[in-house]
Amino acid sequence: MSKKLILLAGPTASGKSDLAVKLAKKLNGEIINADSMQIFKEFSILSSRPSLSHTSKVKHHLYGTVTVKKHFSVGDWLKQVKVKINFCVKKKKIPIVVGGTGLYFNTITKGISKIPEIDFKTRIKVRNLYKKLGFKKFYYRLIKLDPKVEGRILPTDTQRVQRAYEVKLKTKKSLYDWFEKTKSDFLEFDIRKIYIDIPRDILIKKISIRTEQMFKKKCIDEVKKFNNLKVNKSFSANKLIGVQEIRDYLKGFTNMEQCKDLINIKTRQYAKRQNTWARGHMKNWNKLYSKNFSNLLKKSLKVVT
Repeated sequence: MSKKLILLAGPTASGKSDLAVKLAKKLNGEIINADSMQIFKEFSILSSRPSLSHTSKVKHHLYGTVTVKKHFSVGDWLKQVKVKINFCVKKKKIPIVVGGTGLYFNTITKGISKIPEIDFKTRIKVRNLYKKLGFKKFYYRLIKLDPKVEGRILPTDTQRVQRAYEVKLKTKKSLYDWFEKTKSDFLEFDIRKIYIDIPRDILIKKISIRTEQMFKKKCIDEVKKFNNLKVNKSFSANKLIGVQEIRDYLKGFTNMEQCKDLINIKTRQYAKRQNTWARGHMKNWNKLYSKNFSNLLKKSLKVVT
């Protein structure tokens, strides 16, 4: 009999945590985090980490376990999630992986490429070339170097074009040759996939309510403490929605209402990107929603049992 693994995704503020807890209680499961910001110790409010009312009911893993001062990659997460999934299975618990980071779910369903580490010298060389040429000329140079990239990466996708260039330069193989060799580490699992397909108008209201709650819980203090840590600007914790907006408020560039409005706008834009990702990368997932929570739970249980 194959081992069961449940993946539960959806845009930010869609109600994943509530559904995950209910599913875990019904199925004798445990919850594992698949949100790249909820992994950080220093951000419980701004990252909307599951509350004590959630974590006291069901065992939660990989929430608030990594410091913002440490670089934490998708590969690092995959190593940790494998340990946690196997740990749940040994205890005869069903692992329920929950979050909004599409790339994390991709590593479970499709695997992660074993591209060798690119040295710092090569990285700097590629970045300097990109700055010198600009995105159009750099893209033409990339296509000459690696024709397999054409039509697969947009010229404006700064990160990916530079990544493709440095991989080909260093390994002499296309990024897509590396991708073809990848396979999931969870092939022996019976994977059930749910995506909360919440209507946009409902999601917008939920985002606004959540932003207000964050400020009541003193998310400003979280950002003040984070500022004092002087974290490397390239580290991903700096990209958490609310960090820059609250910094600007603290500097007097915006007032409180403007700060909240900007956080709402950024969060809505992020949710839109998550839904776009799901349309492109989660085509075979079960897209579910109901205004009535018990109906949503029933629909979800049909998928996973």
